[in-house]
Amino acid sequence: MARRIDVTGAGGLRLAAWEFADPPKPGAEPPGAESGAPGVLLLHGLMGRASHWASTARWLAGRHRAVALDQRGHGRSEKPPEAAYTREAYVEDAEAAVEQLGLAPVVLVGHAMGALTAWQLAAKRPELVRGLVVCDMRASALGAASQREWADWFRSWPVPFASLADVRKWFGEDDPWVERPSPARGDFYAEVMHECEDGWRPVFEPQHMLSSRETWVYDAHWEELAQVRCPTLVVRGVDGELGRAEAQEMVRVLPRGEYAEVPDAGHLAHYDLPGAWRGAVSPFLDGLLGD
Repeated sequence: MARRIDVTGAGGLRLAAWEFADPPKPGAEPPGAESGAPGVLLLHGLMGRASHWASTARWLAGRHRAVALDQRGHGRSEKPPEAAYTREAYVEDAEAAVEQLGLAPVVLVGHAMGALTAWQLAAKRPELVRGLVVCDMRASALGAASQREWADWFRSWPVPFASLADVRKWFGEDDPWVERPSPARGDFYAEVMHECEDGWRPVFEPQHMLSSRETWVYDAHWEELAQVRCPTLVVRGVDGELGRAEAQEMVRVLPRGEYAEVPDAGHLAHYDLPGAWRGAVSPFLDGLLGD
């Protein structure tokens, strides 16, 4: 059961935050409060949604107050005009969620774009952030060619899909970007589709996703990473988008960086192999609880 909590983000945008655990009883403190455990804010990647964190959030709920945020333009959050998808807006949205939900000092857990948002917030507001988990996000600039590839990829989608089974098959098997069949990838994209009169379409606008991505792909983000003062775990799937050399350089640049790998996992490590993902991040989170 997921409980929705509305958050007011940058520019007054209505954002949907979700707790994937039983709500506290009236007058009771949230999970983890009695031990001083921090809250956790989970930030999905581009095209993702809060429900992609459901397994992680339920696992964390015994010791933390774990909340997942549908970021602007994603999931059940409002979808503003194209010009509103700036890095500053994404960071201010996460900042608002931490403050309005009373999660500070928070552990930020981010995947891909959400990881970038997390470390930019940690650099901007160090007093709000107790720890940080960065999952499969590069600090290097990706460049114009990468952005063109993504635009071409969006145009290749055979939308509308006739059924969710077709969604799963295309993203799990037929998508040219799939190197080998991946049922988990198919399930991941099925979660971001909704039924329309003519079939199944994404809940987001692809052009909004390209606009969001355009605000980070041309720049490197090493300087902001170096400004993160809290303990930070850099996690990569062995077959993901973040290479080992770059991940280890990110750890070196971070003042308090640590490194972990999820064997046999790709870019969607937290979703594809939740047990192995938990094994990779547990020691780090246990260390934060022991502070």
